[in-house]
Amino acid sequence: MIPQYLIDFDLQDLPVIETDVIVIGSGIAGLYTAIEASTDRSVLLITKKSLLESNTRYAQGGIAAVTAEDDSPAYHRHDTLLAGAGLCSSEAVDVLVHEGPAGVQELIRLGTSFDVEDGEIALTKEGAHSHRRILHANGDATGYEIVRALSLQVEQLHNVTVWDDHFVIDLITQDNECLGALVQMPDGSRVFVRGQATVLCSGGAGQLYRYTTNPEVATSDGIAMAYRAGAEIRDMEFVQFHPTALSYPGAPRFLISEAVRGEGAYLRNIKGERFMEKYHELLELAPRDIVARAIVSEMEETRSTFVYLDITHESPEMVKHRFPTIYETCMRYGLDLTTDWIPVSPAAHYMMGGVKTGLHGESSISRLFACGEVSSTGVHGANRLASNSLSEALVYGRRIVEQIRQLPVNPSEPVSVSFSWDRKDSCSQAIVERRLKLQKVMVRYVGLRRTQETLLRAVDDLNRQLPLFHSELTKREEYEFANMLTSSLLVIQGALRREESRGAHYREDFPLTDNEEWRKHIIHVRDQGMTEEYSDDV
Repeated sequence: MIPQYLIDFDLQDLPVIETDVIVIGSGIAGLYTAIEASTDRSVLLITKKSLLESNTRYAQGGIAAVTAEDDSPAYHRHDTLLAGAGLCSSEAVDVLVHEGPAGVQELIRLGTSFDVEDGEIALTKEGAHSHRRILHANGDATGYEIVRALSLQVEQLHNVTVWDDHFVIDLITQDNECLGALVQMPDGSRVFVRGQATVLCSGGAGQLYRYTTNPEVATSDGIAMAYRAGAEIRDMEFVQFHPTALSYPGAPRFLISEAVRGEGAYLRNIKGERFMEKYHELLELAPRDIVARAIVSEMEETRSTFVYLDITHESPEMVKHRFPTIYETCMRYGLDLTTDWIPVSPAAHYMMGGVKTGLHGESSISRLFACGEVSSTGVHGANRLASNSLSEALVYGRRIVEQIRQLPVNPSEPVSVSFSWDRKDSCSQAIVERRLKLQKVMVRYVGLRRTQETLLRAVDDLNRQLPLFHSELTKREEYEFANMLTSSLLVIQGALRREESRGAHYREDFPLTDNEEWRKHIIHVRDQGMTEEYSDDV
């Protein structure tokens, strides 16, 4: 059993910090929400590392929004719904495609410099997009440019206080209302931060898997703490694997952007054969789940641990100009993007599921909001359309702030909340060993292809780790592992329940999509198990 809180506490024994809005996380969602809220509210932005360290920083491809004359919100909507495989919220997608362009203009106003060609913003195309609508910066460093610009803005705002190297342990709730957060300071002391509204912008869950494009900080903290608080968590079985991460001895699983295929790159097996025509009519630009599974099939057929990405037929000048970060990273390992085929394989990349929210980012707990990858707005459905996530963070970050402004002010009265659990000793086994074992279990049994047998083996393995919650946890890495364990079990439970294949969820024992029975969401609530809710997509 997973307790409501990771530690024992009594708020009356803790220092209290008051603010209007608590923002947890410093990716595009957290930075932009803090900027928007700061116009008339005091904001405390809490990040467990630094303003510049988040999934956003490593986003290469770009941000999707309709800016070209030959494009339209209707086309963008169609592409998003198609990629989402019947589980998108039509209303949420409408919000994204109509309000996304204004969000991009806000980024530009706040100092983001997108690439320009012939006096116009340069646009590229990625998998499953029908039109060129992906804005990018510095070729393939879009995320870093966005974080750079927004961080600079945040640092200049008097109404925003930034806490680097602080860890949010849990959300404090009472009568289904979020009162704030329990935070561990860099020196190990703890404090209760009380706010009129709390916004989770804590990012994704890539570190649940041994091979991921995500940074070390992506340990699913927000999803786990929201689950412990009693919030509805949705669609956790849908984990998107990026088809093309660098797969080379001594190199990290560095993301090779989908935009490389958008600019004409081929996929080849180790025999040198292009193979995507066997799997989808869109070839290399098929939806990510299809490309990723096709790559795995080719790897198995050829008994290889990788396939090749080949863009050597394009001009070296174009490749270096368009993909400078990828080019320079590959060169560090002796791989020349302009002359060499680059070895790649799939890696965990994006969590479509998360904290279920409405059209203004509101969760099922009053005064608790979620934005960015930690949320499940209904935009992504069963399979995120490339580059929609950055737009989503902007659109829903602004909507969250609008909703916060409508909240009645909570009186600043003393809060009496305490919690105790059957805690025994401190953690005995090294967390680094537990973490690696969990990641290997998730790769082996809960990866791109699943069966009831593999999923049950994963449940058995991870259930053996549950005594952790009876340990006295004191360190950041212990909290992170508890969050990873919680979220991993939610992924597995959802995958077991969904007896079909859809989007990023593929069951070899149920290989077909079953719209009659399974065009619905799986929702998790602590102490209430799983429920199902039909999708409103058509």
